[in-house]
Amino acid sequence: MKKILVTGGAGFIGSALVRHIIGNTSDSVVNLDKLTYAGNLQSLVSVADDPRYCFEHVDICDASEVARVFEQHQPDAVMHLAAESHVDRSISGPAAFIQTNIVGTYTLLEAARSYWGGLEGSKKADFRFHHISTDEVYGSLGEEGFFTEETAYEPNSPYSASKASSDHLVRAWHHTYGLPVVTTNCSNNYGPYHFPEKLIPLVILNAVNGKPLPIYGKGDNIRDWLYVEDHARALYLVMNRGRLGETYNIGGWNEKTNLEVVQSICAILDELRPAGAPHANLITYVKDRPGHDHRYAINAGKIEHELDWKPLETFETGLRKTVEWYLANSGWVQGVISGEYQNWLQQNYTERSTA
Repeated sequence: MKKILVTGGAGFIGSALVRHIIGNTSDSVVNLDKLTYAGNLQSLVSVADDPRYCFEHVDICDASEVARVFEQHQPDAVMHLAAESHVDRSISGPAAFIQTNIVGTYTLLEAARSYWGGLEGSKKADFRFHHISTDEVYGSLGEEGFFTEETAYEPNSPYSASKASSDHLVRAWHHTYGLPVVTTNCSNNYGPYHFPEKLIPLVILNAVNGKPLPIYGKGDNIRDWLYVEDHARALYLVMNRGRLGETYNIGGWNEKTNLEVVQSICAILDELRPAGAPHANLITYVKDRPGHDHRYAINAGKIEHELDWKPLETFETGLRKTVEWYLANSGWVQGVISGEYQNWLQQNYTERSTA
């Protein structure tokens, strides 16, 4: 039984990972999160009272607090997801991305290195630092081919540049100091508890409310879509069985244009909420964003062959589950849209809770 320090565990992917670990393993979780606008502890209500879960309200850039968490909780592994992640926000305000994604990762690496250096025996030998990153570090693909673990980095946005920097830091701490690391780069995630600024939840909620469904440019930008619960399973698998110093790309083999994604959501809503049909009439094309990569697609063969992982959801089954979840969880949605989740946070969490 491991104790795992998960940074960014109140975010979209982080909360899915925490729910997976608590719900499907005997491991315990220390969730370290700064709780920016994208951190929502209501996404973790189902595990909040479990004795194997605790929460630490800490910024990964705060070296003294991060060191305290390591000393107090004595984790067996780190799974590092804490990051600023929205490309549009990185274009209008890159400073926060540099601070959190680069300086924060450096601070966490140094704390982990100091802590690991003081361990002995099997506890030191078994320690892992798992860095979770994105396929956006690779830049943009042409009409053919896939990103592999050997693809050269060519980040095109402040967000992807900051994540590429953090990837390189993790690699350097492994080769320079021997820190036992693994890295994963994933494709676009979707699923329950996704913050409404992202494409799929934004389109679902706008369509339900009869609002325009904005699509950048011609809607022909292509992404590889990965259901978040499939991603959580893969992350846990890599943390436990991934080879040290290696990178594993995690993708869903689901290439779709943005227009196809929006049209698919509209078709599901036409069936489930026929009063608003045809929802596709709400599609609106808006000016493309700067540096918009044309196509991402991941070759997930390495993790499939080495670790026997495959996604359980197709894009069609995962998207239907996602739409159904948003329709059935209007309370969570309204709490996010109104900002009430942040008030709930102030009233309900206990700082420095211990397992």
